[in-house]
This record gives sequence, structure tokens and C-alpha cells, in this order.
Amino acid sequence: MSFAIYPAIDMRGGKCVRLLQGDYDKETVYGDSPFDMAKKFADEGADWIHMVDLDGAKDGKRVNDEYVIQAARELGVSVQIGGGIRTEQDILHYLENGVTRVIIGSIAVSSPEFAIEMIRKYGRAIAVGLDAKNGYVATHGWLETSEVKAVDLGKKFADSGAETFIFTDIATDGMLSGPNVEAVRLLAKETGKNVIASGGVSQLADLNQLRQFASEGVAGAIVGKAIYEGRFTVTEALKEVKE
Repeated sequence: MSFAIYPAIDMRGGKCVRLLQGDYDKETVYGDSPFDMAKKFADEGADWIHMVDLDGAKDGKRVNDEYVIQAARELGVSVQIGGGIRTEQDILHYLENGVTRVIIGSIAVSSPEFAIEMIRKYGRAIAVGLDAKNGYVATHGWLETSEVKAVDLGKKFADSGAETFIFTDIATDGMLSGPNVEAVRLLAKETGKNVIASGGVSQLADLNQLRQFASEGVAGAIVGKAIYEGRFTVTEALKEVKE
């Protein structure tokens, strides 16, 4: 089973930033150009780039989409995007402009019927983002916590045809404290689908630990702060998880 590395680019106000545990008041700016950062990652060998429109997640509409489309069209890598995707028009806007995978998050909780329709219509081009706080799904840029358990929602969408989930443990995001491996494994086991881990990766050993469970459906890791803080490079991460 392959295990993919997804270097992350979180966009806010046209800049490349990271938030601490999703807190918009705890922001660090790492670059003035999301596209330049995406190009850097592509040049270092990344096959995938994970992009998040933080303004979009908060406002409920596309805000930083131009950088996503530029990366998808010009860099020759696969791009997945989340944040601010609320309508089928949003999904088509990205897919018709070269984006490989669109992540639906908040809308999957507030309108599961719509999410299921999109999963059935666009198949593997849709990933379901499950961001969890103490096991419960958080929505709208992590500003609200629902009463829905991540595993239960995951099973519902898996039964409807979802093939890929992105699981973020908010408690570990941006903390460099190590990923919540057990929660990722549980979601993969319960859904029987591919789960990409997000949050907490701080060292190459974390990637190795996650990769051990590739045969169980742990299909990759999104890495942000560890790369920006210079703990390792994209090239080193890719080398670490190669067969």
C-alpha cells in the first residue's frame, strides 16, 4: 500500500499562514505567496499539495481560489483543496480548472444529503474532511463543534461511496506534538476506506509510525508546521516513507 505526503498550504488574506489549533487569533505568516510555496514543494518532489482556504472556511465561500487553480494548472502536481466549499458550483469551479480532489467539510455535517449526492456524482474527486474535537466533528473553520461523532459520520459517507477521508485531530493541529494515530486507525477500520492523517506531525518518525498502518487504510499524512519550522523537508519526508 502506498503512503502519500501532502505538504500543506493554508491561505489567509492571500498569504501562506498556519494557525495554532485552528485559532484565527494565533496565526503565523510563512510566506507572501501561496503559489510560490506550492512551487517550492513541487520542486522538492511533492506529488500532492494540500491547500486550505481559511478565509473561505470562515466566510462560507471561495476566497483564495486563484492560487489553488494557478498551482493546479502550472505545477504538474495533484492538488486537493478544502475550505469554503458549500455548493456544487464550488466543486465544479475547482474540478474544471485542474484541481484533482475537493474536500467537503462543514457542509457534510450541515447537509449530509447534499454531501452524499456530490460523493455519488463526482466519486474519487471528493474527499470528506472530518475535523474532530474530542471525537466530535467541528465545523465552520473549527469555530463550532457538532454533536456528531467523526466515526459515525465517516461510516455514513463510506456507505454512500466516499473513498477518501481526511481526519484532523484539532487538539494536535499545529502543536508538533505527534499525530493521533489511534483515532486515524479507528476511522480507517470503521469505514474500510482511505484515511489521510492531519495534525501533529513533528518529526520523520511520526510519518514512519503512520505509514506502518498503510495496509489498514492509513493512506497518507498532511504536513504543515514541521516543514515550515525546518524540522524536515518535503524531500526528506518523501524519502522516509518510500517503499
